[in-house]
Parts: sequence; C-alpha cells; structure tokens
Amino acid sequence: MTGAATAMPAPDPAVDARFMGLALSLGRRGLGRTAPNPAVGALLVRFGEGDPVIVGRGWTQPGGRPHAETEALARAGSAARGATLYVTLEPCCHNGRTPPCTDAIVAAQVAAVVSAIEDPNPDVAGQGYARLRAAGIAVRTGTLAEAATRAHAGHIRRMREGRPHLTLKLAMSADGKAGASGRRPLAITGERVRDRVHLMRAMNDAILIGIGTALADDPSLTCRLPGMAGRSPVRIVLDSELRLPLGSRLVATARETPVWVITSETSESATTAAERALQDRGVDVLRVGKSAPGRLDLVAALRLLAARGVTRLMAEGGPTLAAALIGADLVDEIALFRSQSTVGTDGIAALEGLPLAALTQPRALHSLEIDPIGPDSLESFVRD
Repeated sequence: MTGAATAMPAPDPAVDARFMGLALSLGRRGLGRTAPNPAVGALLVRFGEGDPVIVGRGWTQPGGRPHAETEALARAGSAARGATLYVTLEPCCHNGRTPPCTDAIVAAQVAAVVSAIEDPNPDVAGQGYARLRAAGIAVRTGTLAEAATRAHAGHIRRMREGRPHLTLKLAMSADGKAGASGRRPLAITGERVRDRVHLMRAMNDAILIGIGTALADDPSLTCRLPGMAGRSPVRIVLDSELRLPLGSRLVATARETPVWVITSETSESATTAAERALQDRGVDVLRVGKSAPGRLDLVAALRLLAARGVTRLMAEGGPTLAAALIGADLVDEIALFRSQSTVGTDGIAALEGLPLAALTQPRALHSLEIDPIGPDSLESFVRD
C-alpha cells in the first residue's frame, strides 16, 4: 500500500476489540431501518505515535443505503488515507444499487481493514476480503465475531435459511399465565416493560400477531416512545379467513404505518371482495397455503416475508401463535417478560396446549441473561 500517512502498529486484540465494540454500537442505530440490508457499523481509526484517533464513523442509513463503510469514508475525507477501518461485516464487493464498498476502501487508500464476520451473501462470501488483500490492504477477521453474529442475525438467517430471524416476545405472570379467563386482555407487566417492548419494535423490521390477538386487543403495534413514531415496524396479521375488521386500529392506520395481512390461498371466507376492501384501505393482502385445516403454513409465511425484505421479525401474538411458532421450531430468540403478580388458576397459559418447558426442550434455546426492569424482569433466550 503506498502513501500511508501513519505507521501501522502490530495487531493488538484488545485494541481491535475496543474499536469493534464501538462499531457494533454504531451499527445498532440502524436496526429496524435498513432492511433488506444488514445494519452495519464502521469506524476509521488513525494510529500514530500518540493515542489512536477516530477520524470517521458510519452506519447503514435508512433503506439500506448508503452503506456504513462509505459513510465513514465520507466523514473521514483525506484522513482515511493510511487509517484502519473497523467494520462489523465483510465489505461488499459486488455492483448493486451502489458501487462496491471495497472499491471505495481501495480508492481511499485505507491501510488495514478489521472485520468481525464474513458476509453470508453469496455475492460476497469472502470475495470482499480477497479483493482488499489483492489491493495490498491488510485484513484481519474474527474480532468480536460472536457479538457481530447476533447483531447481524436477521441478515444471516435470511441469507442461509430464506426466512427472517424471529424473536418471540412473551409476557407472563408469576404463575405462568399470559391472560385472564375468557381471553380478556390483561396488563401483566408494568410501564417500564411497555417502554422496552416499544424499543424492541423499533429495532425490528416487522411485528407479527395472529387474528385472535387482533380481534381481542385491537392493537396499534406502533412504537410510541417520544420522537420514535417514525420507527414503527411493518405490522403483520396472520388471518386465514380475512376476519380483520375494517374499523380496527390496524386498518385505520395502514396508510401511515404499513399493514400486511397473510391469508389462505384456498379459504372460501377470504374472498376477493374481502381482500379488495382491505386493499382499498391501504392493507397489503398476501396469500400462502395451509399446513393443516384452519392453520396457515408458517414456514411458507416466513419465507414470503423474507422475499419481501424482512430480516428481523418479532412475534407479539398470544398463546396460540406462540405455541405454533415453538411447535414449528421457528423461534430464534425469546424475550420473556416476567411479572411478580399472579393471575390465578383460571388464567390462560403462556403457551396454548404446551408446557412452559417447551420453550427450551428439546429445542436448542438456552437462557442468556436475566435483567431487572423495575418490578419485572426480562429473561433472554437464544438459539445455540
């Protein structure tokens, strides 16, 4: 590499981890806003005789472009020459709607690239690293790979399995109930949990519920944190018979925040007239087959969502949808909010027809951590 302005120090894993951690923090700013592209973070650092200096920061912009690397390079300007680029995912090397990031990195005369993980996109998949090395740029990989894999789980799942990464959100009382008798809505957890759920909504591309929840709760499913209404995700309803009321909150706001209804290809109730009535109000109606009488094919539904660009999906439905997703082995993470209050023996169990142990047995989900949220708690489970 010619023209480097700073002397490159010997690689230091602790220094690399420090700056990669900052890059991961930058990338999280884009979660829920960049689909179908991954939410990448990038940092340009100059090393010299004194302390290292950050000269450029970038993260994937809304809609997926510009990419994090080009954002960081633009902010650094000529200071990028001879600097080290820390990036949470392998830089792209193919021509899409924008030129390859590898070309921009080479043109800026960056001296070294430290990347967390390889991009599973077959158009990249190691070729970005190869192009950088061919241009004389030093490449180091694997720094904070586990954290980056979690950060990019939606992109990875969509590339490798053709479906979104699915997080199941559950709220459960101390005695294992998710609702009151008669399927009446019940506030199980407190206000601080509600705020956390709204933040989770903003960090996902879409929210999924079943028609039962839509009819019982008439939810809005928007992000109602101050100043974050614009980060509300796509709202999706599984509705095999097209029973979603035209007067529901979801339909009434479909032109403000997108609503997709997934219904059956063959249902007699899901008529063209019912579909047209929803479409006239701004709702997208999608159709998939059934896996059993009255049950939509969940695998086909998730693949359809991935084809439409959804990478991160949060399921907020009730016990029926939760049990169906667990039964189909489609849950990759669980956010289990626990309350200290009890509902009673006549309450509705958290999983329809399944014991609570079904959350982790025999599936490869393990408890990651438990965080207090006011009087309540959040236990996080992840797929091995």
